[in-house]
Amino acid sequence: MVNHYETVFIMTPVLSEEQMKETVSKFEKILLDNQCKIVHQENWGMRKLAYPIDKKSSGFYHLFEFKAEGSFVKEWEVQFKRDEKILRFLTVALDKHGIQFNKKRRENKKKATESATITNNE
Repeated sequence: MVNHYETVFIMTPVLSEEQMKETVSKFEKILLDNQCKIVHQENWGMRKLAYPIDKKSSGFYHLFEFKAEGSFVKEWEVQFKRDEKILRFLTVALDKHGIQFNKKRRENKKKATESATITNNE
């Protein structure tokens, strides 16, 4: 059965921009190789952590929203555990309310970006 999931992961802040992009591409490839459908992804950039992890106080955040078989999630999370560039990760299954919330959030973000672009062009 195909379910809707969301994964947020934090990469170590000592990565270069290129290394960060390679890591994101690696996990994107894992999704695609396993016939998962990527609904949305966002790079949240460098953010301060709520508490230090491995003596680091910040990290690169990235989000994947995807559809996959339930059996895939365990394998997916093993890949995060094996990667030394990953500080933390969290995968949650989204119910219909979570899916609607994410859709609204993306639409609002898109509208805000469009209105900012229009304002800047005037």
